[in-house]
Amino acid sequence: MSSESSGFLFLKEDHDEVISEPSDCWDILIVDDDPAIHSVTKLALSGLEYKGAGFRFHDAYSGAEAIAILSQKNSISVIFLDVIMETDDAGLQVVRRVREELNNQHVRIILRTGQAGSIPEEKVTREYDINDYKTKTELTRSKLVTSLITAIRSYEQIGQLEYQHKAMDSILSASKSILGQTDIKVLCRRIIKHLSVILQCPDKGLICSKLDGNNYIQVLGGCTRYETYFGENLAEVDSRIYNEVEASFSQKKHQYTDTSATFVLRSKHRKAAIYIECDEVITRTQLQFAEIFFANVSIALDNVRLFVKLRDAAYRDVLTGISNRTNFIERIERYQKPQKNDYLLVLLDVMNFSDVNNGLGQEVGNKLLIAIVERLKEIYPTAKLLSRIGADVFGFVILKNEFNITDFNEKLSISFCAAEHILPVGFKIGLCQQQDFQSTGIETLKVAYIALNQAKKNKHKEGVYYCVDMEDAIAWRLGIIRQLRHDFARNKLEVWYQPQLAFNDLSLIGCEALLRWPLENGTYISPAVFIPLAEDAGLIVDIGQWVLEQACQQQKRLESAGADICIAVNVSVPQFKVKGYAQTVKNTLLKYGVQPKNIELEVTESVVMDELETVINTLQELKKLGVEVAIDDFGTGFSSLSYIQSLPIDRLKIDRAFIKGLPNDDTGAIAALVISLGAKLGLKTIAEGVETQEQAKFLKDLGCDEVQGFMYAKPMPEHELIEFINKQNN
Repeated sequence: MSSESSGFLFLKEDHDEVISEPSDCWDILIVDDDPAIHSVTKLALSGLEYKGAGFRFHDAYSGAEAIAILSQKNSISVIFLDVIMETDDAGLQVVRRVREELNNQHVRIILRTGQAGSIPEEKVTREYDINDYKTKTELTRSKLVTSLITAIRSYEQIGQLEYQHKAMDSILSASKSILGQTDIKVLCRRIIKHLSVILQCPDKGLICSKLDGNNYIQVLGGCTRYETYFGENLAEVDSRIYNEVEASFSQKKHQYTDTSATFVLRSKHRKAAIYIECDEVITRTQLQFAEIFFANVSIALDNVRLFVKLRDAAYRDVLTGISNRTNFIERIERYQKPQKNDYLLVLLDVMNFSDVNNGLGQEVGNKLLIAIVERLKEIYPTAKLLSRIGADVFGFVILKNEFNITDFNEKLSISFCAAEHILPVGFKIGLCQQQDFQSTGIETLKVAYIALNQAKKNKHKEGVYYCVDMEDAIAWRLGIIRQLRHDFARNKLEVWYQPQLAFNDLSLIGCEALLRWPLENGTYISPAVFIPLAEDAGLIVDIGQWVLEQACQQQKRLESAGADICIAVNVSVPQFKVKGYAQTVKNTLLKYGVQPKNIELEVTESVVMDELETVINTLQELKKLGVEVAIDDFGTGFSSLSYIQSLPIDRLKIDRAFIKGLPNDDTGAIAALVISLGAKLGLKTIAEGVETQEQAKFLKDLGCDEVQGFMYAKPMPEHELIEFINKQNN
């Protein structure tokens, strides 16, 4: 339709409309390639309102532009859509894409065409999901308004139907999920989530209750940040929310603010209320559905078992009947008094409790925990706050002058009776003096745990008292682990190599790959420090694999330079425990094209003795690949001799601990035993840590095959290794 002919589109049947400031807007999209149509449409509908809301117009001048707008904006309620634009059926294609591609079934579409009869009205109405189909000349202003209002009503009805469907679904779903629910925290979380669907608001809120004649309003549970307030006094959680809930209880009716709503629930046993963050006006329809939902909520909350056990669920351990962690944390704060040091916090960890559960069953484990509680009550009947802090951790507070650690350990060392079992049980004890109590209960428990964790590391100590240095050590340890993660991720770790020589002619037979961690200042952190930390932090598997890959790449470079030697790589316990470790090694060798005979894996006795059957199977797989295996630090463990014949290994490595005193301060008995054992079993022996000529001669005379130590070569980076090899060859 030309701009000239569009001028008469709204000349007939005009009448005045009441114009007022709209409280909201209906979004209308005008799609037409003629700018004049946009102008006259907006002019004709200017000042129009429906249900107190005005109209906000959006413009698209092609079908593609319309789809782009609709993809980004889901608030469009009506589209005035030209049929013929960039193509003869561009408008019809928009209809199809809106319904099928964008899956938008809500928006109402009024098709307009300037070429009457080009596409039959009956065919279009039958085949396309539209509200109306008119020629532009048909649409006088009043007819345009009529079409628009009809479409808006249709859009509104569809939205209401969809909301009602979702609300009823939520109510039905909620009935199944909340009725019969015995976990109060889960129940409250589900109630808030279902109510947020009905009210079309975020699931942020809480549920609380109040006994008759009691001003204490207790938080039963909630969602998001309110979930953490379970069991607490609402007045201490948030005074504003407390006031709103208290007002609802007092007036026995729902309360609304600009940002929230509080609903009073009918309950036989106590007052209950739901507080939810909701910054939109709650409609009458929403409230009707909410009231239906509240009937189900009241039934769930009226479950006497929930309310009778509510306080216990919040503050008492169900199994043992003593206080739980929540109660302990809340009450220990009362003992924090600066300048006083009368009390002692005792944390008690049951050693190897999981073995009891796994070996004898959870019922026996439960009976053991109950027996431990009874023993603690018997030993210290005057103790305060006896609590179950964790699954197998107990705590209590006692006057320092009433506590004796030696006496305590002696009384705990007596075996416990659990069902028909008599069980000896070990404990680790962490102690924190009142002077070290913190301002919050959780912080006090934290420092006590620091002492307990230290006690777990110190095998022979009766108990460990917390001191500030421990926290500093932990902070240092965490900092080192964090830096290790950072540097490993950025490939800052290095692999150095220490040559290994044949004793008979001192020819180079291989080298050991040794991990090094350089710092920015040019110094290095000792592997004795960071390797255990890497194991604790779960990094050692990744680092171990990285070292293996570095060794493979180094071996290929040496091979290209004419040095066909074997590189030994250390393997940790966690690596060996990874399922399919042998296959991982095979894949790595294939990846870098390394012959299996050129890589040796060094495993410590601790690896071998950890899970013997699994280790033997893995070693056999490695042996089949052709990878050589050495037992590192041989002789420092125990029980190895009884299994050594069954291990598919190639070499025994004599630990430096049995070499450093040779020949003057050590008879060499263990070194001689290892060398003799290796000879009888057909295994090579290599001595590490050789630093003097006397040590070397002594070991050579005993028949040791190979040697490694500072006397011959220190660990060195790649370029120094190349120089060393060149010297050897010359």
